[in-house]
Amino acid sequence: MDVEPPVGAALSRDISRSDEAAEAEIDRFIERRSRTLRRENQERREEEAFLEQTRVANEKRLQQARYEWHWHHTTQAERLRNTLEQLIEHHEQRAEELLNQPEGAA
Repeated sequence: MDVEPPVGAALSRDISRSDEAAEAEIDRFIERRSRTLRRENQERREEEAFLEQTRVANEKRLQQARYEWHWHHTTQAERLRNTLEQLIEHHEQRAEELLNQPEGAA
């Protein structure tokens, strides 16, 4: 003999305990999600700070390299200018000496 519960019997159950359990589960879910979001936001801020520090460090390194290359080219130009001026002077003196030598002397 199989007895079926009367129609609407499920509606007459005491659901107050399941409401409390559901609310407690929802509260736990919200708290877990809140902790997860706080952690993710903290990680995102840390990553953004790291990327900014890296960008600043790279910019300083590039600026330093530009300064060093500027210094190299400036000092190299000065050295070459001095060397070329000395060479020009040497050749002008030699040319003058050749013009002032008597004929037949070499």
